[in-house]
Amino acid sequence: MARRGAACGSASAVFRRACRLARRRSPGYGARHAGPPPIPPRRPRVSPLASPAARFALLYAAQFAAIGVMLPFLPAVLAGHGLTPQEVGLVLAAGSATRLVAGPLLGRTADALGHPRLVLVVAALLAAATAAGFALAQAFLALLLVNILHSLCMAPVIPLGDSLAIQASRRRGFDYGRVRSAGSIAFIIAAAVAGQAVGMGGPAAAVWLFAACLVATAGTALLLPAPEASAAATRRGSGGFRGPFRDPAFAWVLPLSALIQGSHALYYGFATIHWQAAGLSAQVIGLLWAEGVVAEVALFLWGRRIADRLGAPGLAALAALAGVIRWSVTAETAWLPALAVVQALHGLTFGAMHLAAMRVLARQPPERAATAQTLHASLGGGLASGLLMLAAGPLYAAAGAGGFWVMAGLCLVALPLTLVLRDRLRRG
Repeated sequence: MARRGAACGSASAVFRRACRLARRRSPGYGARHAGPPPIPPRRPRVSPLASPAARFALLYAAQFAAIGVMLPFLPAVLAGHGLTPQEVGLVLAAGSATRLVAGPLLGRTADALGHPRLVLVVAALLAAATAAGFALAQAFLALLLVNILHSLCMAPVIPLGDSLAIQASRRRGFDYGRVRSAGSIAFIIAAAVAGQAVGMGGPAAAVWLFAACLVATAGTALLLPAPEASAAATRRGSGGFRGPFRDPAFAWVLPLSALIQGSHALYYGFATIHWQAAGLSAQVIGLLWAEGVVAEVALFLWGRRIADRLGAPGLAALAALAGVIRWSVTAETAWLPALAVVQALHGLTFGAMHLAAMRVLARQPPERAATAQTLHASLGGGLASGLLMLAAGPLYAAAGAGGFWVMAGLCLVALPLTLVLRDRLRRG
């Protein structure tokens, strides 16, 4: 009997141990007996501004908001101080001439110092300070001096932003076109806001909005990632103004930009006047202008695959061909459906050529990037556009809409140059 009881007790103990083991292996056992589950570590919140692309988009938005605010209203601001049309023209021409000279000088200074971001911040702040003079000065000579000083400070602001963005897009791999589209969108919004502000507060309201946008430009520039440092940069802007021409393609993108971007001169100066004379309403004309900017934004946002496939020569050829078509149609008709079709080509005549130029300029090393950008802005865009704008008045007076045939001819001349550009890029 004793043996039988011992055996039963042993069997019972074995059974209890088996039951405990089974419970421990059950799915819910650990949750009931191991206490509360550990709290997973929180993932750190990543600010949208941590992205270099977002920071450059903010910079472009601030820069082009400033242009959208002031560009349409500067003549009205000057006229509001009592300047005659001839005096307004002289003030504007003096500013253009100052930017042509100051831009390359300050671009080379930025390369020589090795701190293009710092030069951009200081230039934007000084441009904001001098912009206030447009509201405070009264006499012709005072406003002339204000515009010269302001143009001196403003000249490198856009090119230095482009230079930093292009270099960063190469290092970080973001889409330059998408980032640049923020500027075009901001231009549209800012122009509309400025129109409302001027309607309520007079032309001086545009001046203070302009100054505020330039302060914002300086602030957003401070957020930019530090530019690339290189051993070559210690040579402090090696090569001077001749440095960018070491890339054989640079010398050929300058005339291409001059011809294709310069072909917009008659459009910027006299398209509205011509369309008004043809009976189109101000609202319709405004929509035509807006359509062109929307097409530009669309190319910047979604055109990367096309740009990668065509490369700089293909983009320039596409811009030139679009210019031939656009200006030929504009010369021949003011029929609204035709204008609506060719206005969409603005995305190519301006946008494709801009992207082509940026691709060529991206080949410049960091120590020459600012010099190259400011030289291109002055020689590839500013000088040609200024001269063609001076010629646009007599041309339109003599030929009317037929003057657009001359603009189409400029684009036609640009077409064979795209082949030369292709050859130089292959060699380089």
